[in-house]
Amino acid sequence: MKNEKGQSLVEVLIALAILGIVAVSFLTALAMASTAVIVSDEQTTAESLARSELEYVRSQTFSANPWSYAVSTTSYSTSSSYPSWWDSDNPHTIPPEYQGYSVVSSAEGYDANGDGAYDTGIREITCRVYHAETPGPADPVLTTVTYKVFL
Repeated sequence: MKNEKGQSLVEVLIALAILGIVAVSFLTALAMASTAVIVSDEQTTAESLARSELEYVRSQTFSANPWSYAVSTTSYSTSSSYPSWWDSDNPHTIPPEYQGYSVVSSAEGYDANGDGAYDTGIREITCRVYHAETPGPADPVLTTVTYKVFL
């Protein structure tokens, strides 16, 4: 027993420092992975909502004039430029599974042949998805553009 030697204080402190560095690195990586999952989920939800809203707009009759509206799961905008197919008595809202999101959809003329004039029968439709019940000045999570043609 007299010849047994224990760990020195310096060795224990070095081991604790190495363990601390490894633990901090692990926790940082875990936090970054968690943030990536949240952002990915938000992006996937926004993409699904944008696709759904674009299909809704494309399934409606062609509206010749430019229009715009904003919807959420519980409300819709009061706009003076609704599309001709908009039903004020039974307004469109987004499905309840998208609680906490809103969409601003708009359509305007499109100059397909580049002659400086909007072409008759074609509209550029833009959907902006926000991660807020009421869209504000914050940047949208996703902006998608498509076209609707009426011949």
